[in-house]
Amino acid sequence: MSLTIEVVRSKKQKKEFVNLPFEIYKNSPVWVPSIKADEIKAIDPAHNPAMEYSESEYWLVYRDKNVVGRIGAIVNSKYNEKTGKKFGRFSRIEFIDDKEVFLLLMDTAIEWIKERGMEHVHGPLGYSNLDTQGMLIEGFEYLQPVTSVHHMPYYKSHFDAYGFEKEIDWIEFRLTLGGTANEKGERGSEIIKKRYGFVVEKFTKNKQMLPYVTPIFDVLNEAFKKLPYVTPFNEKMVDLYKKKYFKLINPKFVFVAKKEGKLIGFMIAVPSLSEAMQKANGSLYPFGFYHILNAMKKPKVLEFFIIGVMPEFDRSGVAVILFNEIHKEMRKQGIKTMETGGIFETNHNVISNWKNYEHIQHRRRRCFIKDI
Repeated sequence: MSLTIEVVRSKKQKKEFVNLPFEIYKNSPVWVPSIKADEIKAIDPAHNPAMEYSESEYWLVYRDKNVVGRIGAIVNSKYNEKTGKKFGRFSRIEFIDDKEVFLLLMDTAIEWIKERGMEHVHGPLGYSNLDTQGMLIEGFEYLQPVTSVHHMPYYKSHFDAYGFEKEIDWIEFRLTLGGTANEKGERGSEIIKKRYGFVVEKFTKNKQMLPYVTPIFDVLNEAFKKLPYVTPFNEKMVDLYKKKYFKLINPKFVFVAKKEGKLIGFMIAVPSLSEAMQKANGSLYPFGFYHILNAMKKPKVLEFFIIGVMPEFDRSGVAVILFNEIHKEMRKQGIKTMETGGIFETNHNVISNWKNYEHIQHRRRRCFIKDI
């Protein structure tokens, strides 16, 4: 049976692109599906403002009439301006365990990237650091956090055989809150507040957070600008992610740190929605939204979503204060476990903090790279 590859253009093809993971992972008890409508918007120029400064294309591979693979290719001009290098990205790759399928996908994407004058390809990456990033290479038996990704174990072998190498890994931890983390957090937080005059603001309603959305992204742009794969969020991107994530945020797990009335840092954690998203199975209606709202109200596990601190305050202990606030809210709600999401393996300052918790490093995802 011969293979064919087609560019994603029609409404039907966009649905097929989004539906493929539901077929590949249908028997996986740990895969967490995204909302299909959000995934369609992510590859649609009418809904994704990142496409205004990025070239991109998406393909489907068919065996007869059955979809057996998908891939996207992106050239993010802002990132190439930042690095001074000619990078292309592959994105949202999924495929059955078939060498010919993988080769057709990757050869097509790389040829498209080379035609645009690029010299390196890396991925899996999306348009920004809040988009899908990395390929799972360890920890396949653990439930996927909604802030992370899941892949089949055979994926890595195909990338290795193709000549891809490791660029960098994200590692993920499961933290259990206990006496040491509580005591050190309380003591350190009070010392730092008195020393620097930091103040923490808390929220009980989503509307209270609205005035802070743009300042939070301003801090994020400054805090992350030197990190790999990061480009600044413009006004349209801020609006996109506000709409995408705002409905998933419990305001009780959002904290901002101020000095003299100015926002200098923030932390956002989210109730684990993994089981709720599995029940939703890709749709908010008719019952998906109910499962998600219920999980937000009565969380069993917390997911550390993102933290940002202005560079000039990076070593002043702002993170200690923010984590202490998270600890207090966790104790109040009887939550003992937190998933960290992906942290660059080179971020030793953050990783060293986990020694205060009972912890395991249980999942690892990788960004691959290859010269072309």
